[in-house]
Amino acid sequence: MPDSNRGVALGAAAFLLWGFGALYWDLLSASAPSEILAHRMVWSLLAMSVFLLLARRGWKWLPGVIRSPRRLLPVAAAAVLIALNWWGFIYSVSSEQTLQASLAYFINPLMSVCLGVVVFSERLRAAQWVAVGLGVLAVVVMTVGYGVTPWLALLMASSFAAYGAVKKYVDLDGMQSLTVETLVMFLPALGYVLFLEFSGVGTAASVSPAHTALLVGGGFVTALPLLLFGMATRLVPLSVIGMLQYIAPTLMFFIGWLVQGEEMPPARWAGFALVWLALSVFAFDQVRDARARSVRRRTERAEQAEQAERPAPESCD
Repeated sequence: MPDSNRGVALGAAAFLLWGFGALYWDLLSASAPSEILAHRMVWSLLAMSVFLLLARRGWKWLPGVIRSPRRLLPVAAAAVLIALNWWGFIYSVSSEQTLQASLAYFINPLMSVCLGVVVFSERLRAAQWVAVGLGVLAVVVMTVGYGVTPWLALLMASSFAAYGAVKKYVDLDGMQSLTVETLVMFLPALGYVLFLEFSGVGTAASVSPAHTALLVGGGFVTALPLLLFGMATRLVPLSVIGMLQYIAPTLMFFIGWLVQGEEMPPARWAGFALVWLALSVFAFDQVRDARARSVRRRTERAEQAEQAERPAPESCD
């Protein structure tokens, strides 16, 4: 299979797993979101250890990261941000607000663009400004229609956008970075799990063997799509990843609406319609810009080849 096709398959698999994850975490409704999050942190480290073993990557690189605050601090910040994102997602699913999770990952690209302007002084094209404006209007419409700001969606979208920004300062590959992130989370999460169990309010061993298995499996459900995503980004352009990423929120939307039976009053339909319009404008601009850059590169290569073929001017002695 060509690398491009393999990259698309890996990326699609990652986003399908993220989308269907809404159904997985809903199976753990007997546990509080904070307990699910703690178990997710604990067992993610186990999952990453297994993946490192299978990949034969070893641990020789880890002491150097731990001994260097300059390398460790960005990963620790990323760990805090992704933990916040995980909590928001788990809470939204367990409280039957999966549509807020869907909205979060639909507006995440727009949030990332805004963060690029604020933090990295990036300049937006006109179409990107239109897309951002439509995204803001969508949130306003939903807020006015419901009388409540969709804080969960904004929390998840902003934390994941910030996570992506912080990762720009991490000098580790995807597998190494995720391993250190889970290592940073491990001790606080394990302490919280033990506290719950010894205080008699934990559910890890008191509900059913299936519930316990699901809590442990949450680590692999967390780590696997992230690894597939990391592999996909090395095989296909980011523009392709950008198109694939809408698989997950689309699945979440249908799960929230059709499976969990969340209401879709006119204000929510109008808000989602504006979001989809914003993303259409954004995607069109991304594709157009990618094509323009491809044409420029081909033109530059053709000009360089033409100059190389020209005979050198004869010198006059």
